[in-house]
Amino acid sequence: MPKHYRPAGKKKEGNAARYIARSQAVKYLQVSLSVFRRLCIFKGVFPRDPKKKVKGNHHTYYHMKDILFLKHEPLLDKFREMRAYEKKVKKAVSKKNKDLAERLLTRKPTYTLDMLIRERYPKFIDALRDLDDCLTMVHLFAALPAIERENIQAERIHNCRGLSLEWQAYISRTHKLRKAFISVKGIYYQAEVEGQKVTWLTPHALQQVMPQDVDYKIMLTFLEFYETLLGFVNLRLYHSIKLKYPPILDPRLKALAADLYALTRYADAKDRAIGANDEESELRLAQLQDQLPANEPGALMHLVENVADDNEDDEETIACKTLFQNKTFFLGREVPRESLLFVITAFGGVVSWEGDGAPFDESNQDINYQIVDRPTQSHRFISRDYVQPQWVFDV
Repeated sequence: MPKHYRPAGKKKEGNAARYIARSQAVKYLQVSLSVFRRLCIFKGVFPRDPKKKVKGNHHTYYHMKDILFLKHEPLLDKFREMRAYEKKVKKAVSKKNKDLAERLLTRKPTYTLDMLIRERYPKFIDALRDLDDCLTMVHLFAALPAIERENIQAERIHNCRGLSLEWQAYISRTHKLRKAFISVKGIYYQAEVEGQKVTWLTPHALQQVMPQDVDYKIMLTFLEFYETLLGFVNLRLYHSIKLKYPPILDPRLKALAADLYALTRYADAKDRAIGANDEESELRLAQLQDQLPANEPGALMHLVENVADDNEDDEETIACKTLFQNKTFFLGREVPRESLLFVITAFGGVVSWEGDGAPFDESNQDINYQIVDRPTQSHRFISRDYVQPQWVFDV
């Protein structure tokens, strides 16, 4: 009798029972490989590395409990429904039944990831701990161009742009930013939110090169989950400082620059009087629209002000809040405006820039520092210091 002989019908034991190869898992769940990957990303299921690989070293293994966990996921039924829907549409088009195809296109099944966020992050502190990769991915796609070939839609780019600006507006207003570092990859930021340190990377404001050896389908699947996660995090953070979410954007500014977002009304329930009438609200809204920069990506953070927080600031927050206090900066047109706006306002400074919609122009006598990146200036003011962008990050 062979040493590893197992009689027919006897249960598997050891690693053969605890782990399953990816091909076996796909066959067990009766889904395609692409659907299996999406489901694993959404549920947070990752491959395992068993000590004894029963099928060989060239296979990818998953824990059997994780596969059983995926088997009872309601999202799996939704993916099967979408697969059946695509077959119906394809069949109607091939038979040239336009009426049936048009009716099917209006009844496309959809799904949401709201319950998965609640399932994977039962507490808000758990979501903050897992926010590093989320913020980096969202900021990356916010800087990418829309490419139809890679299925990178312009709508998703705009959504990532809005989520990233909303996050920066909260960090800037609450003065939670702690560190900033410029590298070749981009700009690293570190903020402390509710006792948790969150670090993310934003690419430089340059034309991005799209490499061909990157699997954008996998990245878009992660992005789909991260968009939902960051939306819930922003909602909780904005409500914590008594602000309504999501902010209402000006359609006129969106028409001028589709990839830039600007805030037109930011309702503060605490500062707003309970009995304020509609005329006063409309007047304040009109004033905000007149003051809003037409092409300013950081306009969101400039209008989120005068918000009283119930909790007192700690010593580190007070130190960061007063670093650039009573300091006025003016940005030249050649410097990276968005990153400097974010850093300076997060540390308590006042910023203006060269262009339309600026709070004040270059000739203002209250300016303490003018940030430039050119060797010569057409006109220099004696009452201010001329510094480079790196000086702000080094301070």
